[in-house]
Amino acid sequence: MSKDRPGEFELIRRFFAPLASDPGSLGLTDDAAVFAPGPGCDLVLTKDVLAADVHFFKDDAPEAIAAKALRVNLSDLAAKGARPRGYLLGLSLPSDWTETWLERFCAGLAADQSAFDVRLLGGDTIRSGNGLQVSITAIGEVMTGRTVRRSGAKPGDALFVTGTIGDAAAGLKIRLDAGFSTENKLADRDVGYVLDRYLLPRPRLALADLVTEFASASMDISDGLFADSAHMAAASGVDLEIELASVPVSPALNQLRSRSRDTFLACLNGGDDYEILTAVPASGAQAFQRQAESAGCPVTPIGTVVEGTGRVNCLENGVPVTPQGLGGFTHF
Repeated sequence: MSKDRPGEFELIRRFFAPLASDPGSLGLTDDAAVFAPGPGCDLVLTKDVLAADVHFFKDDAPEAIAAKALRVNLSDLAAKGARPRGYLLGLSLPSDWTETWLERFCAGLAADQSAFDVRLLGGDTIRSGNGLQVSITAIGEVMTGRTVRRSGAKPGDALFVTGTIGDAAAGLKIRLDAGFSTENKLADRDVGYVLDRYLLPRPRLALADLVTEFASASMDISDGLFADSAHMAAASGVDLEIELASVPVSPALNQLRSRSRDTFLACLNGGDDYEILTAVPASGAQAFQRQAESAGCPVTPIGTVVEGTGRVNCLENGVPVTPQGLGGFTHF
């Protein structure tokens, strides 16, 4: 480590302690945080590890890297119906890190802490031998016994998704191939939109309370729409029927659909959407959709849950189809 860089404890004091305002963090002056859930609440915990040139590009803005690392975890909490309370940060810094980079990274965390009402509770910072890695464990609360899992979908339930699907995968294709947007005649505004969707997920925390009230099963879409639907179907012991024409997409994805059906379907299942997939009993489906709209987090019905053994059945105007790449994103 360069002599002009702060040591570990100075680094904690200068950069991370200002983020740790929760009393349970003890100002990051001890080896562990002290944390208790609110009365009548269960804790919900989730962890994601993001690595340079796997989940983001190493030259991305530090603020955006920090935001993405936190937001993908908050998305998991929202899908369980949980409200965020705090998080633990593991940061592996490459040998060429600078104080300016770290200041900007912490500024990104600070901005999202304010936006999503969550606080740093503790963590660890080390030197990495293999590029930047960011690991966050997020802690949320939900009323006791109300956590919504992926395993509760029942035949007759309606399937809903938040937002639009496939944008992040399209953004990644543009990052990897400079000619992709030109070849597909994407408008500049649409290019900017999908690039932003890739870099900055939007955790749907506004839906958390409605998930606990209405949903029988819920999960966030991180590996791809079809892949994550298959996870829900398998966990619940049912089949999911998805009508492709009903899946909400942005103008950019509509343009890709007009240019190449295979590219369009690959983006739908490309991952990194961080939208929420929910199964809601038919009796509450209309109220769920209406209240989600009022909460500023609209949902779109895309299909139904049917008897089955854990499969996803895709329909195109009612006709069964088999999109390529149903497996979605995998690390290995």
